[in-house]
Amino acid sequence: MHPTSFADDEVVESLVRDASTAPSMHNAQPWRFRYRRADHSMTLHADFERGTSQADPQLRSLHVACGAALFNLRVAAHHAGFRPVLRLLPDPAAPQTLATVKLIESPNTPDPDVARLHSAIAERRTSRYPYAERTIPSPLVNLLVDQVRAEGSRLTFISGRHLALVLDLIEQAELDADRLGGPDEARRFRTGVTLENASPAGPDAVHGMPAYAPGPERPGHTPPPGFPRGQGESDRGSGDVEHVPHLGLLYTERDDPIDWLTAGQAMERLLLTATREGLASSFATQALERTELRWLLRDPVWGTGPVQTVIRLGYGARGEPTPRRPVEDVLDIVP
Repeated sequence: MHPTSFADDEVVESLVRDASTAPSMHNAQPWRFRYRRADHSMTLHADFERGTSQADPQLRSLHVACGAALFNLRVAAHHAGFRPVLRLLPDPAAPQTLATVKLIESPNTPDPDVARLHSAIAERRTSRYPYAERTIPSPLVNLLVDQVRAEGSRLTFISGRHLALVLDLIEQAELDADRLGGPDEARRFRTGVTLENASPAGPDAVHGMPAYAPGPERPGHTPPPGFPRGQGESDRGSGDVEHVPHLGLLYTERDDPIDWLTAGQAMERLLLTATREGLASSFATQALERTELRWLLRDPVWGTGPVQTVIRLGYGARGEPTPRRPVEDVLDIVP
């Protein structure tokens, strides 16, 4: 795609609109963008007022969400014919300034693999519906692992005792939520609504999750915990969820704000690639909200770095879109 003129503010708005479709905890959308015409640079700021202090006291999930928005911005920039030059946490004295992205016009697509993901930005949905009892082919698993590694993080698909342990930890988080937070908090944990997807912004775009977003609410609670009930790809009725869910742990080497931003970019690259390849996805991050449980998610034998998110993948129905803040609420354009 040929580069588009920087003078066109509509192009900048389009880039930010794509960026803002990233998932975030409770659909908080905790980001702001500032475009400077003088040097064609975009700055990503954290909107700490939209953080969820109870569930995310360290602001780890906020940084992961902003990292996902940053990756979408990169994809949109490549697709529009720009080469984005990225710098994370450019000002140690301003922790709310998460990244700067200088947009450089390029006659050729700088990274066609990234640009190719652009169509998946609008198609991606978080699907809380049941998935089919269908194995993800090994070449696709390897592709997803490679996509995460390309962003400086690691992905492992868990099975056997490790999978059983993770499911137990999710169940423990649910039981604790039921005991301490009452039915509303327990429902949030059971449906796994800690990260959600976006729909294009409109006049009714709001902060928070609409009632339909978690997927169908059904009585009862059957193993595996934290997942919806149903019989497969096209059935949204009652029954059992897939017996062995495909869960991937995305982890980093360290556990600081740069790692969280890195993990967010890797997460979004994984989700967009999965969408392009016909996979549905959702999050199972209940245990990540509990510090003492989060550290137990790592492989009990080999160990890994700190887990940043737990992603469920499979073949199933697409989820429903959730509302988005208007671009004018998240973008400032200055001379």
